[in-house]
Amino acid sequence: MDRLDAMRLFTRVVDRRSFTQAAHDLDLPRSTATQVIQQLETRLGVRLLQRTTRTVRPTLDGEAYYRRCLAILDDIEDAEGAFLGAVPRGMLRIEVQGTIARHFLLPGIPHFLDQHPGIEISMSESDRWVDIVREGVDCVLRYGALPDSDLVARTVTMLDRITVAAPAYLARQGTPETPDDLARHQAVSLRSLTTGALTPFEFVRPHGVERIEVRSPFSVTGTESYRDAVLLGLGLAQMPVFHIERDLAEGRLVRVLAEHPLPSAPISILYPRSRQLSPRVRLFIDWAVQRFTAQAG
Repeated sequence: MDRLDAMRLFTRVVDRRSFTQAAHDLDLPRSTATQVIQQLETRLGVRLLQRTTRTVRPTLDGEAYYRRCLAILDDIEDAEGAFLGAVPRGMLRIEVQGTIARHFLLPGIPHFLDQHPGIEISMSESDRWVDIVREGVDCVLRYGALPDSDLVARTVTMLDRITVAAPAYLARQGTPETPDDLARHQAVSLRSLTTGALTPFEFVRPHGVERIEVRSPFSVTGTESYRDAVLLGLGLAQMPVFHIERDLAEGRLVRVLAEHPLPSAPISILYPRSRQLSPRVRLFIDWAVQRFTAQAG
């Protein structure tokens, strides 16, 4: 087995966390797969994989080598595909915030994979800021304002947001009539995993966007816990409408400060500026834009 085939096998073992499944995927005997990885480790002089009775995981050296292998194999595949006119194929690695994935992307994924059987998708859920190049991620979907970076950021849709609270909270604390009333209220806040900062309340004013810090005895980093905490009556919140439509319709949440609109929040897709996009990444980005446009109206 040549070096490129050994790289393909190694990345498949890491992806599948199993010698047996990786060997099956590549139509190899398991003994051959084990031998090839052992030879690879011997040639490199490092241990690439930690083996247990249940799973296989990369070591720190193995993780670094895995990322380099992904970049090399992707470049080879893209170069050959450009000349051969091949259909997009290979592993597509995306990172997305979980609520966005479940509402907008996942319902359409079966059709996407049916239309493009050569593509596999590995989707990670996180709100943290991802180092796309170092972590081998092809593209990232994020909600809200973005920090400065060298990545290309393409806005795929804008989401309406409103200020809400649970009926139990309003019965206990009263209903704010103007943003000035927020000084006497409390909020459930989202805390950034990247900076640790709490997300302020925002309102559209004639002079621009006004940001108000509201006392937040309870803050979270996950959007599902954010919604649950608001439903429990822990405070006011500003949330995208798509996430709480059913809660509003069934009376579990109530809109407040309706006369004071919020700025819409973007959903953006980010990808490296310096690298040529592979056909499968371009295909996914175009599909995601169409998907969000249709779903968000």
